[in-house]
Amino acid sequence: MLGRVSGVRVAVVGGGISGLAAAWFLRQSLGPSASVVVLEKQPVVGGHLRVSEVAGLPVDEGAESLLARRPEAVGLARDVGLGDDIVHPAAAGAGLWSRGSIVALPAGTVMGVPADPAQLAGVLTAAEMTAAIIRDAADPLSVGEDVAIGRLVRSRYGDAVADRLVEPLLGGVYAGRADELSLDATVPALGAAVRTAGSLGEAVAGASAQQAPATSSAAPVFAGLAGGVGRLPGAVAAASGAEVRTGVTVRSIERTADGWRLVTGPVPAPSVLDVDALVVATPAVAAARLLASAAPAAAAELGGVEAASMAIVTLALPADGFPAAPSTSGFLVPPVDGRTVKAVTFSSVKWPWLGGRAGGMVLLRASVGRHGEARDLQRDDDDLVAAALADVRAATGYAGGVVDSRVTRWGGALPQYAVGHLDRVARIRAAVEAVPGLAVCGAVYDGVGVAACVGAARDAVARIVTGVAADLSEGRARIES
Repeated sequence: MLGRVSGVRVAVVGGGISGLAAAWFLRQSLGPSASVVVLEKQPVVGGHLRVSEVAGLPVDEGAESLLARRPEAVGLARDVGLGDDIVHPAAAGAGLWSRGSIVALPAGTVMGVPADPAQLAGVLTAAEMTAAIIRDAADPLSVGEDVAIGRLVRSRYGDAVADRLVEPLLGGVYAGRADELSLDATVPALGAAVRTAGSLGEAVAGASAQQAPATSSAAPVFAGLAGGVGRLPGAVAAASGAEVRTGVTVRSIERTADGWRLVTGPVPAPSVLDVDALVVATPAVAAARLLASAAPAAAAELGGVEAASMAIVTLALPADGFPAAPSTSGFLVPPVDGRTVKAVTFSSVKWPWLGGRAGGMVLLRASVGRHGEARDLQRDDDDLVAAALADVRAATGYAGGVVDSRVTRWGGALPQYAVGHLDRVARIRAAVEAVPGLAVCGAVYDGVGVAACVGAARDAVARIVTGVAADLSEGRARIES
C-alpha cells in the first residue's frame, strides 16, 4: 500500500461486481484517506448478481457460483467478511437432455470437446462416433489464427459433436453460439494445444493433461455463498468504505489538466464531479459511449462487441410431483433439439444450504435465450414460466403444479467473445493505457465469470495506483528541486 494518499480522488463508473471490486482494491492500495466514489445508474448495486425470494427462500437471480480454483472471487468474499458463508456444491453430477433422454454429461472433455469420440456412447449414435473418429484421423490438424470453436469441431468431428456437446456447454457459459465464439478466448488451453497437435483428439488430450494438476486436487472447482452469491456485491460495497451513489447516470467524461471531469444527472440540471483518476467498469456499450472522446480507438473496438440477452425462470415445485427425486445438479440442453430451455439447474440439490431450507420443494432455475435468439425472450412472464415448466415436465416426468415462480430478464448481459476477441481486448487496453489516469474492467475483457471480473478489477486498479505513485514522485521531485 502506498500509505496515506491525502486528497486523491478516484471515480468508478459502474456498480456491478467489477466496479465494486475496483473500489475495494483502490481503498486497500491507496489507503483510507483517499476518496473513492462509485457511480451506478441503477437504484441498487450488484449488476447481474442479486438475490430475491422465491417461495420464501433466497435464490440467486444471476450467477450462483464462484470459480474456486481461481483465488480472486473466493478471496474477495473472505476479505469482506463472508468467509464463514463460503459453501461448495453437492457432489452431484450434471446431465445432458438430448434426443429425449437425460444422460450423464460425458467426462474427459474440454468444454464439451472429447479426446476420444468413442467414449460418447449415449450422446452420439455408433455411426456418429465412428464418423468423428475417421474424420479427425483423415487429415493433419492445422490451425493458425484464432477460429470459432464450433467450426473447428465440425471440421474435425462432424456436426453431432458440435451440436450435442459443444453448443450446450458454451451456451451455458456465454449464451452464445459455438460457431461464432473464439477458441482462444473461450478455451485458451485447447487453443494453445491445437497449434502443435496432429489431431483434435490429441489436442484435447494435451489440454486435459495440462490442466490435470489443478483438476486432480481435492479442492472443489466451484464455491457459493450460503444465502446466495448475490450477497457479495453488498458486502464488498460496505467493506470498501467507498461512497456509493446509486441512480446516477454518467453522461460524459472528459480529460482535464488535473484529471477527469464527469457530468452526471439529468440534462436540464447536470452535476459535475472532478477526480484525479477514473475506472470505467461498465458493459461494452456504455463504455464505448463514455470513452468516445477520451479514447476513441478503444471506444470503436468496444462498440463492435456484441452481447447476448437471456432470462432465468426460477420455479419452486412440490418434490412429490417428481417420479423420482432429482439427484443431479441439473442438465444442459442442445439447442438443436428445439427446446425452449437451454439449461436447468436443480438449485436445491446443487446447494445443500438451500436444500436444507426447501422442505418438500425443489427449487430450480431454467435458462432461456442465447445470442441472436430474441423470440423466446419476447414472451411475457407467464408464457415463459409455462414454457419452462413444459420442458421440465418433458425431461423429468414432473406432474405437479407450481408453488411459486420468478422470471429475471438480463438484457445484453453476456458479451460475446467472437473470433479475434483477445486481439480486440489488447487493442482496447493499449488505447486506454495511452490515456493517463484511466483504466477499464468488466466482463468484456478477461472472462464473464465473477473471478475473472474481480481479477480484471484488480489489474485496472494496479494501473491507477501506478499512475498515482508516479504523480506523487513527480510532485516530490518538484518540491525537492
